[in-house]
Amino acid sequence: MKLELSDQEYRRLLDLVYVGNWVMNSMRGNQRIREYDEVESKCFSYCLKTGMYSLFEIQDGDVVPSARYEDGGIQEAIMDYEDAVFFDILAEELARRDLDLGPTDTSADGELNRKIDEYMQEFEANGLTNVNVDK
Repeated sequence: MKLELSDQEYRRLLDLVYVGNWVMNSMRGNQRIREYDEVESKCFSYCLKTGMYSLFEIQDGDVVPSARYEDGGIQEAIMDYEDAVFFDILAEELARRDLDLGPTDTSADGELNRKIDEYMQEFEANGLTNVNVDK
């Protein structure tokens, strides 16, 4: 397969590959899916040909994203995504709890969406400040 990309497109592809591998492997510890690491390494190895030397480094013979790359904003993008997903999931879970709905119950979708919106407005205004856990 041959894929032609501009330098800018290639740079964006690196972000997509990094984020994809991060999603697939970041929580696996020592049980990483090696095939995803290999694809990431292959993609980052082309940095040498494009002159993007600061984006990669060699570790144990493998090409990996450099610390400079990881510190250059990609982790902030991942954290922003995690925050958004966290609040979306929390709002839906709390709304389903309040309405006594199971995880796949669609019997009260309109009411569920209204309740989710209420929680999202609360989270946007106050974050987790007003969240309490009673034991």
